Formats: sequence, structure tokens, C-alpha cells
Amino acid sequence: MGLSGLEHSLIERARVAPMRGWVETWAAVNSGTRNLAGLRTMAGLLADAFAALPGALALVPPAPVETVLADGGVLALDHGAHLLLTVRPEAPVQLLFTGHMDTVYPADHPFQTLTWLESGVLNGPGVADMKGGLALLLAALLAIEGAPGADRIGYQVMINSDEETGSLSSSTLIEQVARGKRAALTYEPALPDGTLAGARGGTGNFSLVVRGRSAHAGRNPEEGRNAIVAAADLALRLAAGKGDGLSVNPARIEGGGPNNVVPEFALLRVNFRPKDAGAIARAEALLADAVAAVAAAHEVRIERHGAFNRPPKPIDAGAAALFDTVKRAGGDLGLAIAWRDTGGVCDGNNIAACGVPVVDTMGARGGAIHSRDEFLIVESLAERAALSALTIARLGDL
Repeated sequence: MGLSGLEHSLIERARVAPMRGWVETWAAVNSGTRNLAGLRTMAGLLADAFAALPGALALVPPAPVETVLADGGVLALDHGAHLLLTVRPEAPVQLLFTGHMDTVYPADHPFQTLTWLESGVLNGPGVADMKGGLALLLAALLAIEGAPGADRIGYQVMINSDEETGSLSSSTLIEQVARGKRAALTYEPALPDGTLAGARGGTGNFSLVVRGRSAHAGRNPEEGRNAIVAAADLALRLAAGKGDGLSVNPARIEGGGPNNVVPEFALLRVNFRPKDAGAIARAEALLADAVAAVAAAHEVRIERHGAFNRPPKPIDAGAAALFDTVKRAGGDLGLAIAWRDTGGVCDGNNIAACGVPVVDTMGARGGAIHSRDEFLIVESLAERAALSALTIARLGDL
């Protein structure tokens, strides 16, 4: 359809924002999900930056989350606050933009500094995932605010502190902010060539606590109930249920003790990856049947903790239309926009489950995320800021 004069002005404003400086400042702060001090610093920097936009800023306390310890105990797990910006909630078009401030690198991780790998390629913790994405989102929204007719568009920006560990303390907030939105854009990184993620499977993580009975391994082993053996049986039964759009990964068994004692405790950690809602139903049935069968066969007690925290994200008609809007905007900018299905998960899964169309890889081009080789292609900041600004303008009928 080509670019209008308004759109030319819009994308130029987006392109010239000081995004590289923002990324360098933000990536210098370690904001691993468990680094609460670093997250507080990061939230403050983001609040200062996003305060350049109109609307109401708030730091939303995390919802309570529990974790299962290696000894089977349950402990409350602290999280950082989540940033929420609400702009023009009365406007006729309501959009949602989401991102995360946390990274996978803990405070004591050796990967803490920024390095130029070559001209235009920046290596550093979180530069692609997703401090680059947050920078270009801010640039796009600042450009939108300078456009005639911006008051037609209302939006919320939600930047959570726990995406990398499943958004357990922010999932309720995601549901709240998704409600009633025309569309959502999430700023996970695109692939180095610009390819976006299409359909995504879901995920569920479970901790299964097995409690048996200890006994002497030589004198009276028959009186014991071996929790390790029961956990191993449980792992095998669950693994046998994979297939038909469901992968099952028994990841770890903890517990046991001295060789001369029948172990009374074991903990099985298992991950499920369902491709659709039917696969979740099969996984739930598999879990229930396996737990019941193993508990009866081994005369042990089994406690189940966990949930399917990321529903599958199919490409329905609404999502396909949103992808087409992004593709057309990209075409008008000289960008070839393609997407492909992926086994990874993100907050886009949760947004789609609320019935809101979402494209969840609107961030910068980069790669090797979650490793010491993580990199950002710096020229993609201006490129993708322009893509976001143009997409937002068209979603808002500017």
C-alpha cells in the first residue's frame, strides 16, 4: 500500500531515538530473575525511561509463588515488581505491548560485560533478550505520541520481572492487561535474519514428591518402600506417554541416601511440551494415571506440584490477520517478514490464551540468547522500531 507522508515522518522519528545508548545502559545492569536488587535497579531505569510517555506508571507487586525444594519442602519464592504503564484507557483502540526486564544470568554469572564482536554486532547479557526489544518499543511509542491522531490509540505496556522462569508471579497481571485489547505485540528477539516465531507449543513443569518408608537394606529390606525405585517407575511411565503432539522430559530425580538404607524420599522433576489443548488433556490424564498406578504398585505417597503455565499458541484467524499487518508494514519498509513455528514459549502464549491476537517476536534481530555468546545486530534497532511504529499506527487507523 506504500507509505503516507504521516508514516514517513513517524518511522523517521522512531529510527533516530537513542536506542543503542539505552541498551548499553540497561545491559550493564545484571537483572537475572533471582537478582532482586538488580531488578529493582532495572525497574527504576525503565520507569524513568518510559515516563517520557503519557499515562500512569506503576510498579505492580508480584503474585505469590511457591517452589519445591530438593528435600520436598515448599518455600515462598520472592520476585521483582512488574512495570505497568497505562495510556489513554478511554481511547477507541486499545493495544497491549509486553516485554521482560529479567535475564537468565544470575548475579554471580561470569557474563557481565559488553563487547563489540565486530562492527555493528554487540555481545552482552540481555542485549537481544530483551533489552534491545525494550529500547525499540520505547522508540516506537515515542514516535507514535508525536503523530497526529495519537489520541485514538490507548495502550498498556507491561514489563515483567520473571518471564525467563515462566512468568509465575505475573501471569494473573498478563491476563488482566490482555483483556479487551485489539491486538498485542511482545518484544522477544527475532532471529538474526528477521524471521518471527509463529505458532508455539505450550509447557508445563511439575515436581512429584515421592514418600516411601526407610528400612535396613540388609536386615529387613522387605519392610521398606523404595522411593527412588518408585520415582524411576514414574519417570518411565510418563516418558512412555510421549507422542501425538506431546513431548515428555523426566529431567531429574533427587533423593536417596546411604547404600545400606532403603530410601524413603525422592523428587522427580518433569517437563511437558503440549502442541495443543488436546495434548494438555492427555498429559493431565497421563499424570493422574501414572501417579495412581505407581502409588499403588509401590505403596508410596506421591504429592504433585506444578501446572501447565504456558498454554499452546496456535495461529488462528486473528493471529494470521495480525501477522499479515506486520508483513505488509515490513514490505513497505523494504523488509521481508516471515515466520515459522517454534517449540519455545513466552508471554505470547499467555496472551493468545486470552483470545488476543499477538505477534511475540517484534524485538531486535540477534542470537545465541541464554549464552555467553548472546549478540545484538545494532542496525536492527532502528529497523524494528520503524516496523513497530508503522504496525502500531496501522492497527490504530492513524
